[in-house]
Amino acid sequence: MEKRKVFAGGEFLIADIKPEDIFVPEEMSKEHQMIYQAAVDFVKKEIQPNMDRIEEKDVSYIRSLFKLAGELGLNGTDIPEEYGGEGMDKISTCLVTEAIASATGASFAVAHGAHTGIGTLPIVYFGNEDQKKRYLRKLATGEWIAAYCLTEPNAGSDALNAQTTAVLSEEGAHYLINGEKIYITNGQWADLFIVYAKVDGEKFTGFIVERTFPGVSHGPEEKKLGIKGSSTTPVVFKDCRVPVENVLFEVGKGHKIAFNVLNIGRYKLGASVVGGCKIGVAEAAKYATLREQFGKKICSFGMIKNKLADMSIKTYIAESMVYRMAAALEDILSARTPEERINPDVNARTIEEYAIECSIAKVFGSETLDFCVDELLQIHGGNGYTAEYPAERMYRDARINRIFEGTNEINRLLIGATLFRRAMKGRLAVLEAIQKVQEMLTKGSPEAAAAPDPSPLALQKRYVRASKKIFLLAAGIAANQLMIRLEKEQELVALLAEIVMEIYAMESGLLRAQKVQQKKGASASDYHGAAVKIYINDAMAGIVFRAKQVVAFAEKKDRLPRLFATIDALADYQPIDTIPLRRFIADKVIK
Repeated sequence: MEKRKVFAGGEFLIADIKPEDIFVPEEMSKEHQMIYQAAVDFVKKEIQPNMDRIEEKDVSYIRSLFKLAGELGLNGTDIPEEYGGEGMDKISTCLVTEAIASATGASFAVAHGAHTGIGTLPIVYFGNEDQKKRYLRKLATGEWIAAYCLTEPNAGSDALNAQTTAVLSEEGAHYLINGEKIYITNGQWADLFIVYAKVDGEKFTGFIVERTFPGVSHGPEEKKLGIKGSSTTPVVFKDCRVPVENVLFEVGKGHKIAFNVLNIGRYKLGASVVGGCKIGVAEAAKYATLREQFGKKICSFGMIKNKLADMSIKTYIAESMVYRMAAALEDILSARTPEERINPDVNARTIEEYAIECSIAKVFGSETLDFCVDELLQIHGGNGYTAEYPAERMYRDARINRIFEGTNEINRLLIGATLFRRAMKGRLAVLEAIQKVQEMLTKGSPEAAAAPDPSPLALQKRYVRASKKIFLLAAGIAANQLMIRLEKEQELVALLAEIVMEIYAMESGLLRAQKVQQKKGASASDYHGAAVKIYINDAMAGIVFRAKQVVAFAEKKDRLPRLFATIDALADYQPIDTIPLRRFIADKVIK
């Protein structure tokens, strides 16, 4: 695989990134294709035909699925080979995660994702040698199932407000853990729990807790809207005796484990929802080609075509950003020395690098899936509202993804807050970029005339560059006017985060389309070009609108007309006719 240039997290906002700098799905190796196909075959053979058994929580069958997944190497893509795993790259992990989610029900995907992701990775990245040897092989084979215990009744989004305590025993050999965790995926059938508690009431710490340790119990299953085949229970710890050898990393450093494992969980969730989006598009197209009204198949009607096109376009963009993100994370993780790979502090810093992009993948992906299943149900009409068709279950199952791994509201705030903190610390040259844009505008010359660009996506390239300048202008005004108040103005931070997400989405799709065009030619990659033209056309309008909202809130009213005109000049936005392009994409989907 070609060597890619490594960019810092968030640097996409200020850097000129080229197609050769990112990975795109069309570059999958034969090994990637094989692991993906193995996972797809597993879903088609074991999950899809047995959806009812899974939905009814047939525990013995679900446990057998974990073991079979282990035999196929689907549990251990992130686990090094020396501990019984496959030691694969992050692209392979994404492919498996996507494939497992390609059924018309998400229950097993949720259970498997919690096990292989947030349940296993704390030990992979933060466990010591003894812990890795004791636990990882069992998790890779599916003999043991893992769960992640962070959320509490009074500590949801505010995870560090945990009330669960851990007190060192008098003999110094055990910690006694007391407290309750709620909404724990795999709570009923997990054999191992990653648990967070405060040592001496203040030092937030991670522990590895086995089901058989005295004092561990789980409560009744939650009665949920969706993912009914997954286990979601409270887990209670009452004087639970945990050996001191089972402290993860160090006492007081649990926040480094929790937040960084959630970062990985977010990008993996992004991959999972791509799988859901793809099956949603496929089910919608299948139904639309079979259902007839007014003497015609409904797939021939313009409004149905519009829905199919938009589902496909948004899925294309989500897929583009997820695999771009996976490859970027793989690049920095694989650059670690052998010594660094076993250093939890280094692992924490490395994983944290792409916190912004991980949150983007999670938010954008989960909202894209919700859009897709909503349109899927709408295309089915009344049939979609009945349990006889998969749209009903897919609609219910999708909703949780906007809450998992930190709510989308929290993730929007994280995008903005992380970006501004890095800028203030000089870790990311955002302030310098803001200053350059301001100086350029002060001189009255928006941009030097560029040489004519004959490429098929020249307009879209210009829009992406312009969107970055618009963001820097709006962010600079917000920072200058509000200063330390900025992070407290949540609505403003969310608007800026929305622009950041759209820039990453537009650029990911654009670079993918450009790369495919460079290799196959514009005519052979017409779907890619059409999808990107439509998405960027629609997104630019939103970016201009949100930037003006930011400026309207932060700036003095008498300056607004001039600033609005500046934003319009930077964008130079001229909508294109997307109706023929959407019809073209819909026809591709239908075929």
